[in-house]
Amino acid sequence: MKERLARLKTVRKLIKTYRIESQEILLGLLEKEGFIVTQATLSRDLKLLKVGKISDGRSGYVYSLPGEDERQETERTYIQDFLRGYISVEWSGNIVVIKTYSGHSDSVALAVDNLGLDDVLGTLAGRDNTVFVCLREGVSGEEFMLRMKECIPELED
Repeated sequence: MKERLARLKTVRKLIKTYRIESQEILLGLLEKEGFIVTQATLSRDLKLLKVGKISDGRSGYVYSLPGEDERQETERTYIQDFLRGYISVEWSGNIVVIKTYSGHSDSVALAVDNLGLDDVLGTLAGRDNTVFVCLREGVSGEEFMLRMKECIPELED
């Protein structure tokens, strides 16, 4: 988990520092920094960081990070979607069940996915009103709720 956070921080730094045109170049730079990752892992990291490609003003495209205002606005949107859709949060072991209002399971699952919590392995939205969250081994529902409350102070148990 800590390695992932360090890797994400390094990816941000590399994109800000270098003119990176491809994942292959970025993988090489990460390797020089001591991170050996697959292309699939890097793709997930880039998606999580909301990295895009913009014109370099010449003949190609380079990776770019979203602006801080844009990132904060996107995060606020996910938080609003979560608060608008959830009814309750319960857990057993490393499985969390989030009950949602009818039709809100997809947006609540997407919000949890995009809050970037390293404790979350993944989510599964039910057809209508339930989201299952699988936590990493050793992470409890209580710890998940503490992290969620750090992201969403308005969250109630």
